Amino acid sequence: MDFAKEFGLAPNVVEKDYVLGWLLAGIENHADLGPSWVFKGGTCIKKCFFETYRFSEDLDFTLTAAAHLEQDFLKRSFTSVTQWVYENSGIEIPADTIRFEVYTNPRGKISVQGKIGYRGPLQPRGDLPRIKLDLTNDEVLVLPPVSREVHHPYSDDPEDGIAVQCYSFEEIFAEKLRALAERERPRDLYDVIHLFRHEELKANREQIMKTLEQKCAFKGIAVPTMQSLENRPERDELVSEWENMLRHQLPMLPAFEQFWNELPAVFAWLHGEAPQAAVAASMPVGADVDTAWQPPSMGHAWHAPVPLEVVRFAAANRLCVVLGYQGSQRLIEPYSLRRTKDGNLLLAAVKHDTGETRSYRVDRIESAEPSTVSFIPRFVIELTPAAPIFAPPTRRTERVARTPKARNPFSFSPRKTGKIKTSWGPTYVIQCPLCQKKFNRSSYDTALNPHKDKTGYPCSGRTGYIVETK
Repeated sequence: MDFAKEFGLAPNVVEKDYVLGWLLAGIENHADLGPSWVFKGGTCIKKCFFETYRFSEDLDFTLTAAAHLEQDFLKRSFTSVTQWVYENSGIEIPADTIRFEVYTNPRGKISVQGKIGYRGPLQPRGDLPRIKLDLTNDEVLVLPPVSREVHHPYSDDPEDGIAVQCYSFEEIFAEKLRALAERERPRDLYDVIHLFRHEELKANREQIMKTLEQKCAFKGIAVPTMQSLENRPERDELVSEWENMLRHQLPMLPAFEQFWNELPAVFAWLHGEAPQAAVAASMPVGADVDTAWQPPSMGHAWHAPVPLEVVRFAAANRLCVVLGYQGSQRLIEPYSLRRTKDGNLLLAAVKHDTGETRSYRVDRIESAEPSTVSFIPRFVIELTPAAPIFAPPTRRTERVARTPKARNPFSFSPRKTGKIKTSWGPTYVIQCPLCQKKFNRSSYDTALNPHKDKTGYPCSGRTGYIVETK
């Protein structure tokens, strides 16, 4: 609920993001799936690289093991994954909602679409919300996968974190450009522009271009240009579907023209005709500012009087903010969040109408709403920094390094678990007498590990009883 307020989105949208994090953890911890499934797509950008503020609804993977594209295997594997998720988070994924459809894709190869229903902390009634999985094996993987930490900004983030192997930044950039050229969907345009705007990541242009050429050759399409995108018949549909496909994922939908008009700069840079545009300077820093402090790169529950993530969303999307301060409202361009040496947060901004630079004490801001008025940055936008993106090829025995964080002593910490293992022999179903949750065990052992009840709170039950043997 804190994040729903912080992002200005419906709670069920944020709940899905929460469930996605735990489902990724379950996949990564599975002995068969973890080493051979490579995470990609818009959800990967948001969960593993930088905050896009586009809350995605599905998980896309390239599978390096073709044998995994088999219905019975996927059903068995996800029964284990969802049991692990249930025991560690309390999220219920009923077995009858796990469905996989094997089909022949346009390239004549086998792909799979999965749908998984879940009952999360909101405990919905009626039909359960679902997460979609798109699984392919015939996508060309040009660059080595990298290991990335999954951004899971909730109080039950495992102490060791969640890490997955995923596309490298350059491969994701190339894949999104290829997808935009092939289907021209709103989310691809939105993601391409955000990838391009993070010039601080210093993406390898030559590597992106070579990867794009190989991906387009594999798909049998031409390498895209601005002219080729403008002349495609899907252009009109791209405009008409902009709101339908993105509005529910964002606190405020930027104008389509704002993103489309930035595409020529992307292609000019991509084809080596112009350097990637960069704003020369940051906003001036006052003498009382703690220069060692930086805002987190990903979404954060600030517990401030106003939702700061909505302000950061506006900055990432080049939208002005209507700011209420000291009894009046003004239209500002947000640039930076800073902290003074005595601990006060400051919002550094520019008055849109006059160009005057201003700093606003966050604890004195009365209201903040993103507007539909766009702006061209006059300074470096520091409100949404990206984490380092380069990492060595994935090694399954290593974890991504994490920065230690203070933990709430009253929050539940899931037990540390190893890889999910499949086994032969009977399965004993153990039920907790307090919360009535059931757990599958391969041995005759009624001891219960720390777990949550069905509402998401820690349960004190430590000994169960056997109710069934499978």
